[in-house]
Amino acid sequence: MEEESMEEEGGGEAMMDDQNHNNWGAGGYGRHLLGERLLPPAGPPRPAGPEHNGAGLRGCEPGTAAGRAGAAGAIAAINISASTSKFLMNVITIEDYKSTYWPKLDSAIDQLLTQSPGDYIPISYEQIYSCVYKCVCQQHSEQMYSDLIKKITNHLERVSKELQASPPDLYIERFNIALGQYMGALQSIVPLFIYMNKFYIETKLNRDLKDDLIKLFTEHVAEKHIYNLMPLLLEAQSTPFQITPSTMANIVKGLYTLRPEWVQMAPALFSKFIPNILPPAVESELQEYAAQDQKLQRDLIQNGFTRGDQSRKRAGEELTYNGSSACASSRGYR
Repeated sequence: MEEESMEEEGGGEAMMDDQNHNNWGAGGYGRHLLGERLLPPAGPPRPAGPEHNGAGLRGCEPGTAAGRAGAAGAIAAINISASTSKFLMNVITIEDYKSTYWPKLDSAIDQLLTQSPGDYIPISYEQIYSCVYKCVCQQHSEQMYSDLIKKITNHLERVSKELQASPPDLYIERFNIALGQYMGALQSIVPLFIYMNKFYIETKLNRDLKDDLIKLFTEHVAEKHIYNLMPLLLEAQSTPFQITPSTMANIVKGLYTLRPEWVQMAPALFSKFIPNILPPAVESELQEYAAQDQKLQRDLIQNGFTRGDQSRKRAGEELTYNGSSACASSRGYR
């Protein structure tokens, strides 16, 4: 009601509102900054009467001298000159946003998306957070969110094309690098845009920034490569030590995070890294588990773990014991 009456009093001039609902016109945030004594006078005192019953200018008749004087005073209070208001409130126009603020954010996002683990990124996180905060307060959240999504989408499309050009023997490792690099970048990007997330994405879109950015990787990278990647993972699983266990674990866990239903493509593979994927084990299937362990032992022998090497034999026996326990544990058997 207050904003409505101020619009009526000020000749229909709307007041700007930030995400905290601070009024950015002279009657709101400007008055808070300047104090009542520094604002232009609101006109001569009006006599008390039934037409001035606490309703402000709403009770003034436009045709009366008092009404005209009161309205003129209110308009004068709101109509601070453009240069003065910009100086006092540090207004960020859309041109300012495009030419000054977004380029800073764009450069920082570039560095975060392309950094390698352990790299030092020469950016000021405080400065970037301040840019985001100011743009949100000045009603640029929608534009900033759109620019962020477009920026990351373009990056992921380039990543996808690079993966498509990878030879099969490097495909798994490069997918693992792309996944790890992107997830690592999100750990910095999401906190930097936390103010936009809180006051725009969560409030107006009813979503979460991290979920949106993970979905982008799923749509633009993982979905396009899952049917090429999964056969290579299964082949690597059947050939011990073709890829490192950590690489296999990172990819399988990452795929499960992106889309849990992908488990159905290779339940046995996912069960090695994600608990409770397979149905609970039953005692009648213990012989089958033992057969799987014997096959694993034969594979190890074929790949250099010969019985003539006692140290390797002991390692193989220990691995067989642990493998049997892991197999039962993945099915919930104790």
